[in-house]
Amino acid sequence: MKWHQWQEVAGLVGIFVFLTVVITVVVWQFGATVRARGALAREQEYRRLAEKAVQAQEENERKLTELDGRLADLQKSVGSVERMLKEVD
Repeated sequence: MKWHQWQEVAGLVGIFVFLTVVITVVVWQFGATVRARGALAREQEYRRLAEKAVQAQEENERKLTELDGRLADLQKSVGSVERMLKEVD
């Protein structure tokens, strides 16, 4: 083989290696982008669930406060009934 032919072979090998590297980097970056989008979607879902849990907790707290007020009123009523029953006895 002549020197010129070896240069062509070396050039083809170089182009093949270059294209292989470029394709590998592109595929790698595409995979990283897909993983990042997935992580972002999971993070947004966790945030939505946390906000929903906070709202539920606030609603439960409001209901418990309301029930506590009702219970206090009921205890006052029971106390009044007990006093009346004692007076009757």
